[in-house]
Amino acid sequence: MKKGLIIGGGLLLFVFIIFMMYRSSYNTAVGLQENVDEKWGNVGVSYQRRADLVPQLVATVKGAAENERGILTAVTQARAGIVNAKTPEDMELMGKKINTAINLAFEAYPQIRSTQNFSDLQTQLEGTENRIAVSRKDYNESVKEFNSHIRGFFNSMFLNKEVFSKKEPFKEAAGSEIAPEVKF
Repeated sequence: MKKGLIIGGGLLLFVFIIFMMYRSSYNTAVGLQENVDEKWGNVGVSYQRRADLVPQLVATVKGAAENERGILTAVTQARAGIVNAKTPEDMELMGKKINTAINLAFEAYPQIRSTQNFSDLQTQLEGTENRIAVSRKDYNESVKEFNSHIRGFFNSMFLNKEVFSKKEPFKEAAGSEIAPEVKF
């Protein structure tokens, strides 16, 4: 009878150990699967940020450049009108506006900031694309960790392949290995 209790106890201990291994493996797989889903969601967040941000940045830079063009054109035309007086009426008008002419002679042209705006836009675009690249890399790392776990020797036997199917890493678009040609 003692021998039967020892065998029964050993069998229960063995079943308990197998159960605990399965539980641990299953819980780890669930955590890794959720991590993969989170990382893929982060890729989507980065894409959405780009879709929201880039059109707004481009519109802001275009608006600022257009505004500066208008200001610069008006100042240039005003200066050219005073300097290029040809008729007596123009000369009289010029005499009345001599103070304005003196002010314009010493006044600097408005500072052009649209070049800086374009540079800032380029920086934002680069930063956005870098965020996307990091999100894709993080996703691929989480896929690798998940796939390695579910394909391990014991885990591949215990885990349901329908619930824990292999995940595909991010794949580049066809032709993206070819550097784009930049034309100005």
